[in-house]
Amino acid sequence: MRNLYAALNNTETLDNENDHIMVQIRLHGTKRQVTINAMIASGATKYFIDKGFCSKYNIRTTQARTTREVYLADGQPSAMGPITHTAKVPMDIGSHSELATFQVAKLPNHEVILGMPWLKQHSPRIDWGQGKITFESKWCKTWCLKESPTVYSIPEDEAREENLKVEFGATQIKKHKRIQVRLLDPQAKLPTRGSAKAAGHNLYANEERIIPARGQGVVPTGISITPPKGTYGRIAPRGGMPVKHQIAVNAGVIDSDYTGEIKVVLANMSDQDYQVQKGD
Repeated sequence: MRNLYAALNNTETLDNENDHIMVQIRLHGTKRQVTINAMIASGATKYFIDKGFCSKYNIRTTQARTTREVYLADGQPSAMGPITHTAKVPMDIGSHSELATFQVAKLPNHEVILGMPWLKQHSPRIDWGQGKITFESKWCKTWCLKESPTVYSIPEDEAREENLKVEFGATQIKKHKRIQVRLLDPQAKLPTRGSAKAAGHNLYANEERIIPARGQGVVPTGISITPPKGTYGRIAPRGGMPVKHQIAVNAGVIDSDYTGEIKVVLANMSDQDYQVQKGD
């Protein structure tokens, strides 16, 4: 399955704004339905859905017959693979309905991606400039449509903000209890869970830094986080950092009234410099 997702390195970092648009979809899980914004990407070669998203919304997954590795354009294995499960999910886009089969992967920045197989099967007419999607193929008129065949895309920033509300608001009932996350740099990575039962979300470095031996350094994340009123956020090292690299986190409290960029203070207790790469 080499080059299964060859263009995802561009698509996921949103370097090329001309090969994708965002559209609102509705997925029907085993216990509930969820509305989320999906990426329609001409550069992606499969349907993809995030593994943690499936777990959170009780979307049933099935063991794949074979495990498939995912490769980037440079031939290196992608962090989103390997693919071990698939998910068949009823999906609505406006009045357009289908049973979609997704590859379950670890998607860093999106919950759902509809790639070239979806575009080929349904052959929607897309006005990329106006963000207008019209389902008018013979296949869709026969199998997919209930009424009006036209839907409209959603601006990238608005779509990601709405997805954040779904992600961070799903376990909170009242709006004032939600964690607010804002991208200060369009290239920054949003916090993600390492697993469905993870205690918190992973933060990612937005710039390279060297933490000197027996010293400390400040690593920017490119995001701001506002905890619910009356609470605070805590930045803690993952289990492997103190054990493997002797890296500790200092000044790890995020007050609920702090609106600036989150910067992580790392202390290096070893005798060797520690290199932090962008995206770590």
